[in-house]
Amino acid sequence: MKPPKELINGILIFIGTSFYYLLMDILGLSDLFYLRFLSVFFIYYGINRTIKMNLAQGKRNLASDAGSALTTGFIGVALSILGIIIFAYLNGGDSYVSSLPKTFFLGGDPSLMTYSISLLIEGISFVVIITMLLLFYWNNRLTTD
Repeated sequence: MKPPKELINGILIFIGTSFYYLLMDILGLSDLFYLRFLSVFFIYYGINRTIKMNLAQGKRNLASDAGSALTTGFIGVALSILGIIIFAYLNGGDSYVSSLPKTFFLGGDPSLMTYSISLLIEGISFVVIITMLLLFYWNNRLTTD
């Protein structure tokens, strides 16, 4: 039995963001907060791939495409956050988090779980925005009035 496309593309999002953050850490760029926003391209790729696969299968229902795209993004973000938590614990837990960017939207000195929850909120926001934009793009492109 073949795994669902949402899971496959969610794992692709996870793999892309994992390698990206590992590369940033190896190069010593993990303290530059604005580079974190480039991970949005991995989310874009996974969600766009899911929508294109739906269209190739003849599924042109906006609601089902939205559900499929959101599921893909949520899987990718959840796996990425889990990966960050494991990576941080392997590198010292809260002390590793204190070495990360100080431009934290909750302020203060966050714990690993607080940092992870804020990244989860950020990731969910990215997923919703990207899903909306891609659905509008594909809906306008395929609509023939």
